[in-house]
Amino acid sequence: MDTPTSKKLDIIIPAFRGHSQNFLMVLDGISEEDALKRIEGKTNHIIWMAGNFLDMRYALGALLGIQEEFEFKEVFFQGKSLDESLEYPSLQQLKDAFHKISPLVYQKLLEVSDEELDKAFPMGMNIDFFPETVLNFIGMCIGREDYLCGQIGLMRRILGYEGLKYEFDKDLKY
Repeated sequence: MDTPTSKKLDIIIPAFRGHSQNFLMVLDGISEEDALKRIEGKTNHIIWMAGNFLDMRYALGALLGIQEEFEFKEVFFQGKSLDESLEYPSLQQLKDAFHKISPLVYQKLLEVSDEELDKAFPMGMNIDFFPETVLNFIGMCIGREDYLCGQIGLMRRILGYEGLKYEFDKDLKY
């Protein structure tokens, strides 16, 4: 495992890499048609979930100084509600964006210092037990990624796909 500059990220680094693996595995084999299906008009579709996962990755990148803009930001920014009147990107476009931003964010996570992690990062939550810092925003993004992978996993099963198989790609270094 790669060693981060900050010991504060010892738990984040494996989580980030695990989420990268989970994201790809949970999307494996999903057809483009099924990725746009909603259940009884009540759920978000897989494209929306995958796009929100990527919005988290790009938000992390921006926080860490990466200048990459998410091509599909206008439809996913900050968990924007699903809008059936919009044209959403394909799963392949989202996977391509994933492979573009993820190694960049991973490298920045390895390099970020304790001082940078401790900086204030106002989120407007105003919760007394939750300091609004860069480190806590990173933790929130990791939690959101985990949630979205679980949601996609549930949609897999509802749509008749096999459950997630944890066959990790040891060559994926982010």
